[in-house]
Amino acid sequence: MRLSRYFMPVLRETPKEAEIVSHQLMLRTGMVKQASAGIYSWLPLGYKVLMKIDRIVREEQNRAGAIEVLMPTIQSADLWRQSGRYEAYGKEMLRIADRHDREMLYGPTNEELITAIFRDGIKSYKDLPRNLYHIQWKFRDEVRPRFGVMRGREFLMKDAYSFDLTPEAGRLSYNRMFTAYLRTFARMGLKAVPMAADSGPIGGDMSHEFIILADTGESQVFCHKDLIEGAVPPIDTDYDGDLSPIIQRWTSLYAATDEKHDAAKFDEQVPKDKQVSARGIEVGHIFFFGTKYSEPMGCKVQGPDGQKIVVQMGSYGVGVSRLAGAIIEACHDAAGIVWPVPVAPFEVGLINLKAGDKDTDAAANDLYAKLEAAGIDVLLDDTDERAGGKFATMDLIGLPYQLIVGPKGVKAGEAEIKVRKGGARETLPMDAALAKVVAAVKAKRMLA
Repeated sequence: MRLSRYFMPVLRETPKEAEIVSHQLMLRTGMVKQASAGIYSWLPLGYKVLMKIDRIVREEQNRAGAIEVLMPTIQSADLWRQSGRYEAYGKEMLRIADRHDREMLYGPTNEELITAIFRDGIKSYKDLPRNLYHIQWKFRDEVRPRFGVMRGREFLMKDAYSFDLTPEAGRLSYNRMFTAYLRTFARMGLKAVPMAADSGPIGGDMSHEFIILADTGESQVFCHKDLIEGAVPPIDTDYDGDLSPIIQRWTSLYAATDEKHDAAKFDEQVPKDKQVSARGIEVGHIFFFGTKYSEPMGCKVQGPDGQKIVVQMGSYGVGVSRLAGAIIEACHDAAGIVWPVPVAPFEVGLINLKAGDKDTDAAANDLYAKLEAAGIDVLLDDTDERAGGKFATMDLIGLPYQLIVGPKGVKAGEAEIKVRKGGARETLPMDAALAKVVAAVKAKRMLA
């Protein structure tokens, strides 16, 4: 993409309404624009990031055996009355009526709807287990929407729902999603710590939050260092096998947010040199709630003995749009965003220091064509802005690698490489610089 043809309304000043780093930088880089309180339009740069996060989440759900569906944003109030949650959910649920005065709602979550779908479609134990998921916009009418996409009213969420015959089988499905979540966040370049959590209005007796570490995080996190440095399950994980050793490894070590932190227990269970205290942001939450929804909604299958069995269920959420902000909170410096390669809107920023100069234009266009031919997602700054402004913009939007060409370098047959994380610079012959950047990007992709 050529910047001269792109839509990227960069702001030089930080908007006054933005309280936290991710909100400030998403507005300044032109990733999003507020449409109303807690509701945002995703502009081209932000939408590219959102779709890259979406792709990783979807790939790991598919890898773990989940099956994608798409449910509507508007749901019937009658379904929620069947589960008993319609009146209990509170004012965060946006209740509406259609032209026939039928009570409807803008879905904040989908346990009721997916239970009804499964109840009406599956009748035999032979069709279990199953896990259905979708990635869909949700709405919760927050009383004080703030922090941009981190706590908005409308948000993009992946929610999956498992269906099993027995509680034991249900816990195996829970373990599968637990493992998939570890891989999902690692692929985005994040350190995610799973922590036992309250189930809240979702319900159930087993629940974990996944919290990524960020200096500006909303919660204080206390955990064992090995949870941060531990190896993530490999890409060839056998999801049909016994995942309990993986789960045991990640749940046996101390981890708690400030709300549940027990200082005495922390000191007793974690050696001093392994104690970590940091800030964190919740980006995922999983639940096993058994028959909380299937019982009142009549979701049963015929068992091996011909008797009806109430289905065991779990739900598994990832805040897809929230992750865009959370990644920025975890990956930024004083100059702007520092995107990990797998979720960067572009992998390389190619800077033409003197657009309009015949030789510099030719060199920049040649590198641009070769990067695209190599499958690299590249943004070419071919505008007539001054060099200082170009450098500032590239640092602000945080592309992982910059490839810089100017008249002096072109005359010497050289280009400069800048690594956004850490700022390391290197000048190499043109072809060598190209090869190094391509190899670096592809190596980072391999980690994902």
